[in-house]
Parts: sequence; C-alpha cells; structure tokens
Amino acid sequence: MACDPVILAAPGVRGLVPYQPGKPIEELERELGVTGAIKLASNENPYGPGAKAKAAAAAALAQMERYPDGGGFALKRALAHRLAVSERQITLGNGSNDVLELIARTFLCPGETALCDEHAFAAYAISVRGIGAHMIQVPSRAYAHDLDAMAHALSPSVRMVFLANPNNPTGTWFGREELAGFLAAVPASTIVVLDEAYLEYVTEPDYPDGCGFLARHPNLVVVRTFSKIHGLAGLRVGYAVSDPALAELMNRLRQPFNVNIVAQAAAVAALADKAHVERMRAVNAADRATLAAALRDHGLGVLPSVGNFLCVEVGDAARLYEALLRQGVIVRPLKPYGMTAHLRITVGRPEENARLLRALADIMRAA
Repeated sequence: MACDPVILAAPGVRGLVPYQPGKPIEELERELGVTGAIKLASNENPYGPGAKAKAAAAAALAQMERYPDGGGFALKRALAHRLAVSERQITLGNGSNDVLELIARTFLCPGETALCDEHAFAAYAISVRGIGAHMIQVPSRAYAHDLDAMAHALSPSVRMVFLANPNNPTGTWFGREELAGFLAAVPASTIVVLDEAYLEYVTEPDYPDGCGFLARHPNLVVVRTFSKIHGLAGLRVGYAVSDPALAELMNRLRQPFNVNIVAQAAAVAALADKAHVERMRAVNAADRATLAAALRDHGLGVLPSVGNFLCVEVGDAARLYEALLRQGVIVRPLKPYGMTAHLRITVGRPEENARLLRALADIMRAA
C-alpha cells in the first residue's frame, strides 16, 4: 500500500511552504508571450559586478576541473583584512541563505524558539522551522523592527534572534544606539543573527556596522553577501563574521566546497574594487530618490528605504502585480510577508525605472 510521502519527511519540513524567488524573465516571456521584459523583483544590482570581478571570474574558469579551496583561504584573508577581523572569525557560504541555514542547524535544536520581525526575510523562518524549531514573529512598528518589543519577547526558551538591517522587504533600518541597547538586553546564551545584506548601500551616518559589536557580544553573528552591491548574485557567495568559537562550530557543519572556484576568485577581486562599490552606492542613492518621488507622484505610498529597493503601498497589490507582468515588468508581491497591499520594487537602471513608471501610468489610466 502506498503511503503519503509527507509522512516520510522530518516533522519540521512537513508544514513548510517553499521560498518563492522573483519570477525569471524567461519564465514570464514563455508564459505570456511578451518580449523584452525587465526584472525589478530580486534586489539585484542592475549594473552587475565591476570589471575586476568579471576578469577574475573569467580567469578562474581555466581551473574548473579542480575543486575549489575548501577552506577559502584567499577569500577569508581578503575579508579579514577588509573587516579588521581574524580569519578564524569567518564562515563562508553558498550565498548568505546557505549561511543562515548553517547558523540554524548549528545552534538550534528541535522544539527550541527563535524570534524575528513579522515582516522579516522568509528564509529565517524556513531555516528555523525546517529543523523542527519554532519561530515567533514580533509585530513591527511602522513596518520597522520594534527592538523594544523584541527585547520584551526574550525568554529562557528563545535561543536565537534574527535581525535584518536594513530589513528586507521593507527597506527600513535601525540606528547604532538602538542596536547597542538591544544587544545589551540579550542573554549570553541567545544567538543574535544580524543580517546586513544591504549594508554597502546605506549612507545614513547613524547606521551601525555590526562587526563593530562583535568584541563585546560573542553571541553575535553578522551575515553578509556578495549578491547585492557587488553584483555576484549568480555566483552565490556569502559569509558570516562571529566569535572564533562560534565560527569553529559552524565550520564543523559547513560543506567543504560550498563556495565554488569562480565565486571565490570574483569575490576576492570585488573586495579590492572599492571604486565600483562607491559608484554603485552613489548611483543607487540618486536613482532610489528619483524613483521614490515619481512613485509618490503617482499617488502611491513609499516606505523609507536605505537599500536598493522600495516597498510601495499600492492597494490591490495582486492585481497590480499581474497587470505589470502583462506589461513585461516583474516586481515582487509581498503577500507571503503579510503585506497584501504592498509591492517590493528593485531600483533599476534609469531606463528600467522609466519603463516601470510608464507601465504604471498605462495601468492606472485603464483603471
């Protein structure tokens, strides 16, 4: 007699809903027959990596028959130099999602509890629930982390807290004093995961660099990625910075070849290309402000953002999302985040942003 395959899965996996990435351009064009579609759904850098990273990736292809350095020596050394930390503090991952999964597997047990914001990145809950632990989502304050409420939600059963600064998908952020106060309230037995995927885009002077808190808080793990401002999303390389003892524990579980040879070479070169990062930060800040103003001129609500995307209140987001798809414009609906009236829109190149605005105008006129 055949059995229900669901019962074969580990208990934590049975109730999971798979993470839904942004719709690929090829899929949209295949389904709707449109051509020349644009994607503003996945917070990618629309300008891509710098010339140094591209050249390093191309050169590394000549070694593709070899396994990559399982310890990531060159990349760890470059990161340690840039961040002024020890190489022993770094754990490499196949993108930051891999690192988040690794953290949960290393420090959480089935039945234990983690905290996150109610509008936090979906990967946090998937990583936690997949191992049979529980995730408590703390209500936001104006779509931003309410760190006071999260501190009040701490209890002996809470073994991990996820913070995102800036937060995805809202783009909101918290300052240095807020973070310091929260970390001071967290027991030493609770791991704090600080996701800084978009930190290189931030220009606010009060924005806190999580690595500056590591010496005082050995229970802190800072997670970063090369997928955003560095433009290496397709190569999948991220990392964590933590106390050496925590890093050693995570590296016991880390797969030895989880960052491929091309990704390692490109990431080392990207770290050395300060000019590209500075240029991308400046371009994004200008284009984000222009796009936000234009969206407001269309009568839409735009949340404050310091990332490379905007969270936009549009009313019936599902309807507008589908209408934009028919215009060949892919954005991100936020129903999985409990935000049925909002779309997340990546800041694209000026011509892509202009196309989005034209599509919006056409849809609104037709309505």
